[in-house]
Amino acid sequence: MSTLAQGGEAGGRRHGGLQISYAAIKRGALWLLTASSGFALIEPSPYELVFLIALFVFALTGIRFSQKLLPLAILLLLYNLGGVFSLLPWMDEPPSVRFTAVSVYLMLTAIFFAAIMAEDPLGRLDTLRKGYLFSAWCAGFAGLLGYFDVAGLGSVLSLHGRASGTFKDPNVLGPFLVLPIVYTLHAVLTGRVGLVKGFLLMSVPLLALFLSFSRGAWANLVAATLMMTALTFLTSPSSKQRTRIVFLTLVSLVLVVVAMLIALSFENIRSVFEIRASLDQDYDQGVTGRFGNQLRSIPLLLDLPNGFGPLRFRWHFPEDPHNVYINAFASYGWLGGVSFLALMAATCLAGWRVAMRRSPWQGHAIVLWSVLFVTILQGIQIDTDHWRHFYLMLGLVWGLAVLNPAMPPRGDQPQRSFRTTT
Repeated sequence: MSTLAQGGEAGGRRHGGLQISYAAIKRGALWLLTASSGFALIEPSPYELVFLIALFVFALTGIRFSQKLLPLAILLLLYNLGGVFSLLPWMDEPPSVRFTAVSVYLMLTAIFFAAIMAEDPLGRLDTLRKGYLFSAWCAGFAGLLGYFDVAGLGSVLSLHGRASGTFKDPNVLGPFLVLPIVYTLHAVLTGRVGLVKGFLLMSVPLLALFLSFSRGAWANLVAATLMMTALTFLTSPSSKQRTRIVFLTLVSLVLVVVAMLIALSFENIRSVFEIRASLDQDYDQGVTGRFGNQLRSIPLLLDLPNGFGPLRFRWHFPEDPHNVYINAFASYGWLGGVSFLALMAATCLAGWRVAMRRSPWQGHAIVLWSVLFVTILQGIQIDTDHWRHFYLMLGLVWGLAVLNPAMPPRGDQPQRSFRTTT
């Protein structure tokens, strides 16, 4: 209860009661939402259930939807309508129905995250960040327990000798951990968190990401970190802060290199790393490899307005497309594919604009956009369309992009509260 009671607005002991504002309740729901986002071993996951709770809380206490968010909502709706049309011939297949239902649900989460930025954006962003960091620590720690087979947990929390933690796939665990790591590093570079504390906060997620041996996650982290550092440097208000950024970047790089050398000194880690770090993977090469299948699917999809149908790509080729843009046309048809491409293009315009614009939330925007932009590019080599954190970042970037920095959104009013008697 102490996390919900915040100062005068959140309430305090008054007339023998504890007064708690709607703003504090909403923040509590948001913290719980991202804190549960890293537990995906079961379906439906806790995140799905907590989202319904958060949606209920905001519906009761008030949520505003800006008309400026209509492009996001319309493009997401068209994308999912395409998926529904593609599903119609396959309604008797539960996996296809479930796939389409999850897509619709994720659409709602993106719109929800975009809408809630209309009020108390800084408070809500910080709450979401803290909840996400907590979740990353839980997922990362579980991944380490699985990788080192502590108490026999390797069979549950690791896959093929790679840390998977509370996710079913190490290739999802790794990318999930990128955002909190980049967030913490940004706090270090800007002086809001000390170097030692920052690396302690990053330690478990960073090690778990490394031991996931996900090439996509490695590339995502490196590219997002470089982009975040460059944007932070370019938008820095003073030469003193720019000097700090350069110095701490070099120090951080040295520390990471030292940590990697220590990790690679262990034979079992080094052997898997050498295999995973190679760009020449058997399943990627040749006409029937991942990229060959993607190319061969294009002429077929050009003749199928409704695509192959949800999850039907694997019926025509040995495996899923592992390309979110190919999958948009394969599982959502022409309507869904074109809408998704338009959504990504519009998101790029909105993302670059909000990251470069002076505002009280520019730091948040830089971190979110750096990771989201790299994830959009990463969609070329992996299916990102059902990643919960992708829709989280998508909604938040749009929500910040439509705010007017000259007129900060109002917070929840202090008098909107309830009191519990003691």
